[in-house]
Amino acid sequence: MNEVIISIISLLGTLGGSLGGILVSSKLTNYRIEQLEKRVAEHNNFARRLPVVEEQIKIVNHRIDELERSSHERKAD
Repeated sequence: MNEVIISIISLLGTLGGSLGGILVSSKLTNYRIEQLEKRVAEHNNFARRLPVVEEQIKIVNHRIDELERSSHERKAD
């Protein structure tokens, strides 16, 4: 009879430990997924803004070229 009680207690301890480990692992996995989602959102925001910045750089470079040409034309006169 004692062996049965010890076996049942051991089984309950094993099940409790396993379930506890699964819960902790699940929480850690969910936390890591949330962190990755935040990083992806930041990256997506950057990726959306990059073409705008590139276009602005093209405009600025074009304007600089115009100013340089204008400056060289004035010096030539």
